[in-house]
Amino acid sequence: MPEDHQAQVAALVALLRQPGVRWTEITAEVLAEGSALAVLHRHLGAGQTLFADDPVRDGLNDALVELRTWAADGIDVHSLFDDTYPARLRDIHQMPPIVFTRGTPAEDRRAVAVVGTRQPSDHGIGIAETCATALAESGITVVSGLAAGIDTAAHTAALRAGGRTVAVIGTGVNRYYPAANRALQDQIVKDGLVLSQFWPDAPPGKHTFPMRNAVMSGYAAATVVVEATYHSGARMQARLALQHGRPVVLANSLLQHDWAREYATRPGVYVVSTANELVATTAAAIGGLTWQDAVVGRAKWTQPPC
Repeated sequence: MPEDHQAQVAALVALLRQPGVRWTEITAEVLAEGSALAVLHRHLGAGQTLFADDPVRDGLNDALVELRTWAADGIDVHSLFDDTYPARLRDIHQMPPIVFTRGTPAEDRRAVAVVGTRQPSDHGIGIAETCATALAESGITVVSGLAAGIDTAAHTAALRAGGRTVAVIGTGVNRYYPAANRALQDQIVKDGLVLSQFWPDAPPGKHTFPMRNAVMSGYAAATVVVEATYHSGARMQARLALQHGRPVVLANSLLQHDWAREYATRPGVYVVSTANELVATTAAAIGGLTWQDAVVGRAKWTQPPC
């Protein structure tokens, strides 16, 4: 990392570590100024006497220690100054200034989120598995949130199909939540990517999961909602995805809910009944894959209906 670039990333970390700061405001300031160092100097200033502490120097030194510690622990840091920062996240409202990952970063231009309730029906689990398998076998990255229920089914099916999966989580990357998914999370690190917008040791909280949904809806090129009630995080993600200009795909069985019927009338929302329709719809919506590519030799995708 070039020295000036390293200093900018360290300055960003130092800014975000200041008590009481709002990350969205720091992001806006840094983007407007074009320099985290300049913003850090403005926020902290410098000692006014020969013997005074230098808060900027101290903040930078502390941040550099953290960056080295994370690197030694196998955590990759992607700031808004980095080419490795997920490109789609630059387009969303309240983009995170920094994300942390474990695993193998990739461009993931063709990535689709598969989300739903933590308390699914057997039918919902079947839909999630069928859809994730179809997407993975088409070379589309399956994105989900590593929660119990639909998320777990989607990640597991994608891995079983030999595909790539990305978990966007509501804790730091050093945490396992839920604890029952520890082995699954480790497998995703090995074969895919775990991504978080929170400090590596951050615990789960009520606010972290809606924030996670916002980032997941931005990371993915489209969101598929399998099974969800009005108050679920998956419905929230559908709303956020549309706000970010991303298409939303609803399983046909969701139309039993008033919210899904209303969403189905909105531009950018599609309803599918089979895995074949899902792949065709997402292919058309996100580009880079034709219907013929998706279904040739894939008759097994005509599996349980959505």
